[in-house]
Amino acid sequence: MPTMAVAQEAANNTLTAKERAAGWKLLFDGRDLEGWTSYNGGAPSPTWAIRDGALELTATSGTMSGGDLVTAERYGAFELTLDWKVAPGGNSGVLYLARNLPQTKQVYETGLEMQVLDDAGHPDGKIPSHHAGALYDITVPKPGVSHPAGQWNHARLLVEKGRIRQWLNGTMTAHVSYGDDAWRKRVAGSKFAKMPYFGTFDSGVIALQDHGEPVAFRDIKLRPIGPSATAIR
Repeated sequence: MPTMAVAQEAANNTLTAKERAAGWKLLFDGRDLEGWTSYNGGAPSPTWAIRDGALELTATSGTMSGGDLVTAERYGAFELTLDWKVAPGGNSGVLYLARNLPQTKQVYETGLEMQVLDDAGHPDGKIPSHHAGALYDITVPKPGVSHPAGQWNHARLLVEKGRIRQWLNGTMTAHVSYGDDAWRKRVAGSKFAKMPYFGTFDSGVIALQDHGEPVAFRDIKLRPIGPSATAIR
């Protein structure tokens, strides 16, 4: 058993030959933050640390400070997979199709969010559309999809033209059209109704949210879809 555990740990933050052939790339190699910047520009906040091959937010303020990490590139159509875990009571998110605009202050004012949460220990766990795996404040996952605080969860995100799908631990947690009247109706019924730039872009950065509570990520992999799926920021 110890040998198997070591082998599994060694496989983190790596690509198989099959993944490389399919066009996957690592967004985090377990060693450094190359390819990532602070949402507000410049080097990543020192509250983000790399420990045992995982990217960890060490902040404990419980409030968002603008220290979100974002990719240096924009992505339009893509598949993303990653593992995450939160401390008890933790809250974070994986945001995408996001932009840093002069008219906005926070990444969530433009980017869609796949919720990262300790459902049992955080107050947002009482709100179905805020459960782990949800397209935040837009969709409601099935109950019991997430693993308890301190355990790794596996997330998958598929963004295609006009359609968005999310999975958590193998269970679909969101499947919505994007950019059409049905999407705009969903937004109008959410907390983002008064944010005019939310969910309006067909490409953007991917962000890991600094919600001021400990969270860890690993195995962040992305596969661009189509020849025009990536644009330099």
